[in-house]
Amino acid sequence: MKNVSGGVSHEALGLSTPAVPRFADFLTLTKPRLNFLVVVTVAVGYFLGASPELDFARLLEAVIGVAFVAGGAAGLNQIYERETDSLMWRTRSRPLAAQRISTTEAMIFSLALVASGLAIIAATSNMLAAFLALVTLISYNVVYTPMKRRSQFATLIGAVPGALPPMIGWVAARGALAPQAWALFAIVFVWQIPHFMAIAWLYRDDFGRAGFPLLPVIAPDGKSTGRQAVLFSVALVPISLAPYVLGMSGMVYAVGATIGGLALLALAVSFATDRTNARARVLFFGSIVYLPVLWALLIANRLR
Repeated sequence: MKNVSGGVSHEALGLSTPAVPRFADFLTLTKPRLNFLVVVTVAVGYFLGASPELDFARLLEAVIGVAFVAGGAAGLNQIYERETDSLMWRTRSRPLAAQRISTTEAMIFSLALVASGLAIIAATSNMLAAFLALVTLISYNVVYTPMKRRSQFATLIGAVPGALPPMIGWVAARGALAPQAWALFAIVFVWQIPHFMAIAWLYRDDFGRAGFPLLPVIAPDGKSTGRQAVLFSVALVPISLAPYVLGMSGMVYAVGATIGGLALLALAVSFATDRTNARARVLFFGSIVYLPVLWALLIANRLR
C-alpha cells in the first residue's frame, strides 16, 4: 500500500499513523476556515436576539453546538464529493480525496459531530434552534450537494443553508422566529451570490474538470456570471437596510450599510465589465470585508 507521496504507508509497515497528522486531517475534514464564518454569524444572530442581560455561557453553548453540526456537515459533504475533490487542484489534498482517511472513519466522525451538535443545541438552547440546524444539515447535504453535479441553480439552493446560521443564533436566544431573524437570513442569502460568483470564476477550470455545471463553466464568456454578481449586489443594498427598518439599528448602521453595499456593487460592476481574474479576486475580497463590517455596525448599535 502506498501513500499519496509515493512512500510505503504506516499501515503496510504495521505501524500506527502519527497522532498529529491524523488530528490535522480530521480537523481539515470539518472545513474550519469556511465554518469560522458560520460560527461568527451564529454568534452575531444570538447577540442581536438576546435580552439586554446577555448570557455568554449560553451563547458559547449555541456556537459550539452549531460548530459541531457544521463540521459534521462538511465531513459528510467531502464523503459525497471525494471523487470530484480528487479532480480539482484546490481540493485534491483533502483527507478523503487523498485517501488519508477512510470513508468509514469520516462517516463515524462526521455523524458523531452532527449528533453531538444537535444534542447540545436542543439541551442548551431550544428545539426550534435544533430543528433549524437539522434543516441546514439536510438542505446542504441532501439537497445542495447532489444538485451541484446537475444544475447551475444549485448555487441558489446552496445559499439557503449558508444563510441559516444567523437565524439559528437568533432563535437560540429568543426561542422563536421573528422578522428580524428573516432579515439576517436575507442579507446573508443575497450576499453569498456575488461572493460565490467571484469564487466560481476564479476556479472555473477546476469546476469544469470536476463536471460541475456552474455559470462560468456552461457560459465561459462570463457575461452571465457578471450579471448575476451585479443583480444580487443591487438587491443587497435595500435588503441590508432591513435591520434599520425593523428597528434593530440606527442611522449610523443605515449609512454604513448603504456605503458598503454601493462599494460592493461597484466591485461587481467592475468585474462584470471586465471579467478578469484580478477583478474577480477584488470582488471576492471585497465581499469578505463587507459582511464583517455589516455585523460590526449592527453590534456597535446594540452596545450603545
